[in-house]
Amino acid sequence: MDKISIIGAGSWGTALSGMLAEKGLDVTLWAFEEFVVNDISTSRINKTFLPEYTLPANLNITSDLKQAVTNAAIIILVVPTQFSRAIIKQFLPYLLNDVIIVSASKGLEKNTLQTQSQILKQYTSFTIAVLSGPSFAKEVIRKLPTAVTIAVENESDASRLQEIFTTDFFRVYTNNDIIGVELGGSIKNVMAIASGISDGLGLGLNARAALITRGLEEMGRLGAKLGANPRTFSGLSGLGDLILTCTANMSRNYTVGFRLGKGEKIKDITNSMKSVAEGVETSQSVFELSKKLYVEMPIVEKVYNVIYNNLNPAKAVRDLMSRNLKSEFFIQEAPPLDPAKG
Repeated sequence: MDKISIIGAGSWGTALSGMLAEKGLDVTLWAFEEFVVNDISTSRINKTFLPEYTLPANLNITSDLKQAVTNAAIIILVVPTQFSRAIIKQFLPYLLNDVIIVSASKGLEKNTLQTQSQILKQYTSFTIAVLSGPSFAKEVIRKLPTAVTIAVENESDASRLQEIFTTDFFRVYTNNDIIGVELGGSIKNVMAIASGISDGLGLGLNARAALITRGLEEMGRLGAKLGANPRTFSGLSGLGDLILTCTANMSRNYTVGFRLGKGEKIKDITNSMKSVAEGVETSQSVFELSKKLYVEMPIVEKVYNVIYNNLNPAKAVRDLMSRNLKSEFFIQEAPPLDPAKG
């Protein structure tokens, strides 16, 4: 039986490890925190990140990264994107030559503005896949119907991974658009913060619907610039995940936005949260990437300024509503490059 290693024992990594172990697969979960390892070892419960769920007895748990990945056929990377590069460097020397690495994290790395797959490709030629879609961990552990996408270039690898992840309540579709799936999963977190701000300000359902729709347009605009398939953004990893995270208070990113809309400061909000809200860091990365590529993303820009430049959330909304009028599906032309800047 192929060994599957899940790197990261937050709520999503814990839920995936339990789901796969319940299928009878050989699964090892790696946790950075020793107290998480101790809790799972003694009680089979991740008391910090997913206390509602008792993990199966056949799930292995360790804080030893080398032990976790040695002889694994599949590595599932479920750590916050800002920390993934350091962890990738640590475990690469211990991997099998034909291993498949599956990214199940959602975000862009600060400074480099890279997705998880782009980070991985700097260090390895292994097969890389991306798992994404509307999937709250708390609903997956309750075995509520869930549908996601697995993106990988090779068709045979796609079929193999589809079979591994699929259960009678967790349905997996395949896609070969890795960058599109990653962008959808990353940018939707920024839009969820915007949606939470709108609801925190009490702006109503019309405003939320507008944010989701225009957010999807911004997502597709950046995706087109980076060569993604436009259809990807109408799928599970785009529109599906966007709807989920923009409308549910179970979403960490929506909760951040809601609290911002209620007047709390971002530092106080993030300090009070056990888990990382990827959209906070990703808003800066997407904002910088949009400027670098000359892609107009006004919602992303306002979220970034609320978080990093203390822009009043109510003013951010007024600014969005008072922008110059234009066609709904305008074609944006990038300005010519300045020869002096290269």
